[in-house]
Order: sequence, then structure tokens, then C-alpha cells
Amino acid sequence: MNKNKEYQQRSLQKYYRFGLYLVIIVLINLVGITLFLRVDLTSNDLYSLSKASKDVVSSIKEPLTINVFFSKNLPPPYNNIELYLHDLLAEYEVYSNRNLNYRFYDVTAKEGEVSEEAEENRQIARSYGIHPVSVQRIERDETKVQRAYMGIALIHGDLVEKIPAVTTTDGLEYKITNAIQKMTNKISALQNLPEKIKITLVLSSSLSRIAGLIKLEGMEGLKAKLQEVVDRLNEKTYGQLQFVHIDPSMGEGTPEQLRAFERFGLQWPQINAPDGSTIPPGKGMIAVALSYGDKSLERNLLSRKMALTPRGFQEQYLIVPVDQVETFINENIENLIDIHEDLGYLSSHGAPSLMRSYMPEQQMMMPQRPETLMRFNGLLSREYTVKEITLEDEIPESIDTLIIAGPKTNFNDWELFQIDQFLLKGKSLAVFVDSFNEIRPQQRQRGFQQPVYLPINTGLEKLLDHYGMKVKKSYLLDENCYVQRGRNVDEMPIYFAPLIQNEKINHGIKFMENLKQLLVIKASPLEANEEKIKKHGLKLKQLFASSDKSWEMTGRINLMPFMIRPPADEKQKKSLPLAYLLEGEFPSYFADKPVPEKPKKEEEEETKDEKDEGDTDKKDKDKAEPPKPEVKETAVKKAKGILSRGKPGKIFLIGTAEILKDNALDEQGISPNAVFILNTLDYLNNQEDIAVMRSKNQRFNPLDADIKSFTKTVVKVFNIAGLPALLILFGVFVWLNRMGRKRRIQDIFTRNK
Repeated sequence: MNKNKEYQQRSLQKYYRFGLYLVIIVLINLVGITLFLRVDLTSNDLYSLSKASKDVVSSIKEPLTINVFFSKNLPPPYNNIELYLHDLLAEYEVYSNRNLNYRFYDVTAKEGEVSEEAEENRQIARSYGIHPVSVQRIERDETKVQRAYMGIALIHGDLVEKIPAVTTTDGLEYKITNAIQKMTNKISALQNLPEKIKITLVLSSSLSRIAGLIKLEGMEGLKAKLQEVVDRLNEKTYGQLQFVHIDPSMGEGTPEQLRAFERFGLQWPQINAPDGSTIPPGKGMIAVALSYGDKSLERNLLSRKMALTPRGFQEQYLIVPVDQVETFINENIENLIDIHEDLGYLSSHGAPSLMRSYMPEQQMMMPQRPETLMRFNGLLSREYTVKEITLEDEIPESIDTLIIAGPKTNFNDWELFQIDQFLLKGKSLAVFVDSFNEIRPQQRQRGFQQPVYLPINTGLEKLLDHYGMKVKKSYLLDENCYVQRGRNVDEMPIYFAPLIQNEKINHGIKFMENLKQLLVIKASPLEANEEKIKKHGLKLKQLFASSDKSWEMTGRINLMPFMIRPPADEKQKKSLPLAYLLEGEFPSYFADKPVPEKPKKEEEEETKDEKDEGDTDKKDKDKAEPPKPEVKETAVKKAKGILSRGKPGKIFLIGTAEILKDNALDEQGISPNAVFILNTLDYLNNQEDIAVMRSKNQRFNPLDADIKSFTKTVVKVFNIAGLPALLILFGVFVWLNRMGRKRRIQDIFTRNK
């Protein structure tokens, strides 16, 4: 009996213990609903919100809704994105002070029967401009294409931002945070506009004469439709849009207003219509423009196509659908009202253009194609309002960072003075210097000719040397470089395109922490005058350097890859710095010099006849008017307007502008080079938290370059054969342990008998 009672008591204790554990688990889950706690064990904190995201979402003052449209049962790797979004948005909600909520919509693409709920959710997604994308899935060794929804819509007040296709988790936090910040900035900017944004429809009624000939339909109702679009958008933009209609055929609009639309115009001579009537010659246009202040954006609303008719191919024109016009207006409002911070770009002195100013056919006719930084400009424009600066006048106060990229011509003292004083105001400079100007032979010349490399001296060298930095007149070559590979060509190392190794990158700087490799092109090494820098009280940080197998090319430059050979003497090879960051209170280069005068614009020389006529007019004027009294210069002088030592500023210096060109950057801005450039500019513009958030998704982890071949072989063998062998040994150990335990139990029962 006692044994039975003890057995019952033990059984009850098990049930009590189970019940207690169950209650504890339920209580922990209830606490977890209100108290958010997560442990992120990844090195880059990939699954935790960055400080910048927390600051942005905690600053929301009005309710923000995030709608996620995702199809179910997606193939890998898309099936984990929805789970990641659940965790990410839950953390956003925690830090939003209850001003953010989110909802997931089950949206299934049309394949067979679709539920009413899924169909309704699909219509909601389309209303936000989110449409299905194609993803590949493998079934029974066959590749199939599936249509799936993977989009996000953010609604804040009357504003909507969308991420139409979330095909990867990389950079997703950055996109969401950037969208939230853009909406909050946009609301603030719209509410404080001093004047309204004009939506101008230029519609020539004269086009109705030839509408039948070119099959043009929809002119009559276009004005009313566009007015409806503006009224609808006004509900989202706090009534800051103003609709304007101009009919040039009726003499409306000034020449200045219509000048921007001339490239969209249609012209026709006198035409004999099929019905026997005569259409007089004329011209007309249909276009729309957004304008605010001195900025405007125009779009042609006529699209041309060749259509096959019973009479053969004929030219026809179509009016752009109204929904596309609405998208054009909605997406470009923020570009007009400058909701982003200003960033200056020096567009003079032979610097590459941010935009292509020539047609492709014109570029083909040029002996040397014009350099453009279109991808660089596109990446910057997502977060900044890029303003081109020429240094003819003082740099605007709204600009905190000035980019000087690849100047070719000389700076006069007035321009250097503007740069110097800009820096001393506590601003930042991003200087990308080319040491040589590459002169390529004209295509019309016969035979093979090498480019000529001429040293560039712009005068910036004086400023940089005064601050303690110098760009050497040489090119850096490195054995650790990009290797060109082809199908029928042997591997060819491009020594002037060094790969920056992980160990040569300064990870002590936060925005550089997760960058593991960079590629630079045609870079010149840098020198730092440590004594001068220390004397000025500045702080110098080396961002990255070349490998220990690099050397310099000086004198006569020849960058033909097949003609470059590394030096035989290893003593000539060493690591050289390629990028510096200098911070502190900079001393002025002009502190002990007279303030330069602004150069006067050269006036056109008068012709002899004009001069004689001017002299005659002057004599007649002298007779008619009494002579003016002589004005003597006063002894009172204006104070010397110069900052001799300024507020803490920053200079970023690298000896190449090639890193900004389209072949060194990607359009998405996720490559290491693009992340480095954007992070550096964010840091210079006092947005280090944004830079850290962007770079934490860099997951490229290369092996150390100095690993020996034997070590690599050992690691490969261990991964291929060692791990399975360890697993087998562990299984044998477990089996032997179980067999030994079994024998011990048998021995115990044998002794009891």
C-alpha cells in the first residue's frame, strides 16, 4: 500500500509540475506581448532595428499604417521574406509610441479559383500601385514561373509610399525607414509652402484640325480629366496644387512659359483632307508641367507609333493615359519642393556632368565621349537635393557638403577662397582628385596609339597641402587586383584596379565596419604631413590602403595591362594609403593673405565704329550735362571679411574620381563601392546613423588574402570529409554509450535475482 501511495504521489507531482510549467509559459507569453525583448546574435545586428530607424519611427506624430501584400506558399528564397517582415514590423511598432500599425493581406495571384477575400485584397494592392511579379520555382525538375504579390504600401495621413517588389531582405529596413522619413519630411514641407505648385496643361486646340488624320482621340475630355486628377491629389497634398490650362493656339501663354514645351510641338504644312477640304498649316502641342519657384518638370503627353492599316503603315499619335500622368505628378512633387537636404556638386572646371547632355548619336560623332555620373546622381537624388555649384558666387548656406569630383582646370584665388571659407563654417568637403588627364587618340586616326597622361594642377593642391594632405603624381598598381577573364583569353590582371582587402579597411570607423572589400580604379596614393596636422590640432583617419604587394607608376604613364610587370625587387612594394578623413577646426589658407577680389566678367570689345559712335555720343552728352563732381575714395575701409579659424569641419580625400563613374557603381546602391560612397557622404553630412544602417546588410565575408595554399587545402578536405567523419564517430560513440548502459542495467537486474 505504501508503495502505491508513493507512486500516486509521484504521479500527482508530475501533473502539478506540468501544470506549473504551463502557467509559467502562458505568463511569459502574456508579458512578452507588452514587453518586447529579442536577442540578436548576428555580428551585424541584421535582425534588429538600427538607431536611425528607432529615431525616425519614434518621431512619428500621426498614425502610420503599413499594408503588406504577400502571396502564400512562395518558393525559396522568397518564403522567408514574409516571416522576416513580421518580425521587423513588430519591432517598428514597439518603438512607434503606438503611432504605427501594420496588416498582412493574403493576396494570391490568379491561378484557378480565387477566393473573394483574395480578389478584394488584390484590388486594394492595385489601388496602391502594387502589381504581381514573376518568380521562378522548381517542381519535379522543371522550372516554372509563378505570379506573386510581394509589395508594401505605407500610408501616413494622405500620403502613400510604396515598395512594389520586396524580393530580398537585404536593405529592407533601410527602404522602410527611408520611406517613413520621406513622408514625414514631405508633410512638413507641404504644410509650409509659401506658394502653390502649378500643374500646367498645355493643350493646343489647333490639333483638332488634324486629329482625324493622325487618329488622335481624347482631346476633348483631357482638360476635365486632368482637373479631376489635380483635385484628387490636392486631398493628399493639403490643397497645395493649382491647375492651369494654356491654349497656345488662342494666344495664351508667354514665350517664356512656352519655351520649355517647344521640343514637344507638332508642325504640319497645308494639307488636302480626304473629304476635299483644305487644312491650313499650323502647329500645336499637348504636354503637362509641374512648376514651383524656378524649378519645373515637363512631360510630353503625345506618344507616336506606326500602325498597320489597310493603306499600309501609317503614323498615329496617342494621348498618354491619365493614370500615368497622375503617377508622374505624384512622384515628382518631392523633387520640386526640396524635401531632401541639399548637397552641392561642383559642376565647373571640367568636372564630369551629373546628367547626359548629348544624344547618343551626337556622342558617337565626338572624338571623346563626354563623362557623366548618371548612376552616382541617381543614388544621391534618392536622399538629397543635388545642387550644381560653379563658385562664381558664394556657396549657399543651405549646403553642408560640397563634392569636388575630378576637376581639370585651374581654380583662381577667389574660388579657392570660397572653398576655404565654406570649410571654415563647419561644413564638409568630399574631394575626388584625378592626378592625370587622360587624352585619348581620336578614332579617325589610323593605327594603334596609346593614351597620353598629362599631370593636372588645379590649385586645390595648395589648399590640401595647407591642411596637411597631398595627392601624389603617380598611379598605384597592385598585384591584388581585378582580374579580367574571357572565354578564349587567358586571365589578365588589371593592376591599376586594386582590390582593397578586408584587413586594409579601417573598421574602427562605424560606417566602414561592415565593408569587407572595395575596388578602386586609377587611384593615386596619398601623403599626410603629420607634423602640420598635429600643429593645426586636426584628426586624421586613414579609411583604407592598398595591399603590401602594391607599387607606384611615375614619370611616363602607360596603363596598357599587357605591358605592366610587377617590380622584381620586393622592397619596392608596400602598402600605401588611398583615402583619408581629416576632421577638426581648420586654419584658413588665406589667414595671412589679402582677401582675393572677385574676378570681373570680361566685356566684349567694342568695334571701331561703335567706339567712334560712343565717343560722339559722349561729346554731345558732355555738352548737354554739366560735369559730375570728382568722388574721392574715403579713408574708411571695410573690415577684412575672413574666417581665420573655423568651426569643426570634415574633409574626405581620395586620389581618383573614377570610383564615381557608372562602371564602378550599381543602380541599386547595394555594392560595396556604392555603399562606401553613400556612407561617406552621409557621414560628412552628419548622418552617421543612416550610414551605419545602410552598411549593416553587407554580408560579403572574403577569406584573408594571405592564407597559404596548404591551409586552404586542409580546410577544404575537412569540410568535405572531416565533418561527415566526425558525425559518424559521434554516432558510434552514442551507440557504444547506449550499449554500455544496457549492459549495466542487465547486470543490476542479474545481481538482484
